[in-house]
Amino acid sequence: MTRLTLTLAASLLASTAYAETTITLYTSQAPEQAQQTVDAFEAAHPDIKVEWTRNGTSALMNVLRAEIEAGQVQPDVLLVADVINLGELKAGGHLMAYPEAPVGAYDAATYDPDMTFFGTKALTTGIAYNTDIAEPVTRWMDLIKEENRGQIGVPSPLYSGAALNHLHAMIASDIGWQFYEGLNDLDIVPEGGNGPATKAVASGMAKYAIIVDSNAMNAKAAGSPVDYIVPEDGVSFITEPAAIMATTEHADEARLFIDFLLSEDGQKLAASQGYLPILPGVAGPEGYPALEDMTLLGYDADEAVKTNDAVTAKFADIFGL
Repeated sequence: MTRLTLTLAASLLASTAYAETTITLYTSQAPEQAQQTVDAFEAAHPDIKVEWTRNGTSALMNVLRAEIEAGQVQPDVLLVADVINLGELKAGGHLMAYPEAPVGAYDAATYDPDMTFFGTKALTTGIAYNTDIAEPVTRWMDLIKEENRGQIGVPSPLYSGAALNHLHAMIASDIGWQFYEGLNDLDIVPEGGNGPATKAVASGMAKYAIIVDSNAMNAKAAGSPVDYIVPEDGVSFITEPAAIMATTEHADEARLFIDFLLSEDGQKLAASQGYLPILPGVAGPEGYPALEDMTLLGYDADEAVKTNDAVTAKFADIFGL
């Protein structure tokens, strides 16, 4: 066998050893952050390629429900905003359990006790304000004033998982539906996700926005006249959970994706993207409010799964959506 033949054979073997397996990710991460996450994972696992689709969590779930109904489920893994939608998928038997997931150092409150989905970071939803045209407020109902008519950017829970989580947290608290009824009285129309609301407050088209902390702090770091308020009466929070679809044909590769998100490197990546990491020992982004200094608005996730249709229907009715 000639040296050229041996070289070609070795090259073929190397190519075979690193033959790409492709997995599909559905995510609600912002596009640039989704690409960062995929790039970091592929760098750690060069034999696995990730194709990804990005949309708001609620919008993604509508697509996924249609795929399930048609028996043509596309994603292998999910990385979305809230536990409510994943709780519905779990209840329907659509998520694969991963009992060996590396959660030993994590607070048990950050992952499903049945090991079907796993929190990957912490995001709070509070109030962003444009420092050029608005004054800081201290409580949620402080926004409900005539001077703010049409001047509050609000993501829709019919599109955004973070907004859906926030809705359930607010109505489970003393704040309740009166806040949303007050927004409607001010001609506020919730729409889209956190991105458009962030742009509205950063550009001055809105005085305030109800958005996740990372969007506000990233806008501030980029030079926009935006700051973030943690209301005294509390903030909702999500853990952007990841899960594996029960229909995946690439379970091993999907598990590796979960492993990466939960690893120290994955948590450091989350911090670099402007999120609060939830792995103990990994520092959060500079300048962020500490979770232990906030009042956190929680709710019963299992109950939320049961009542979600009624809750979203009432929301839509309030705003005429």
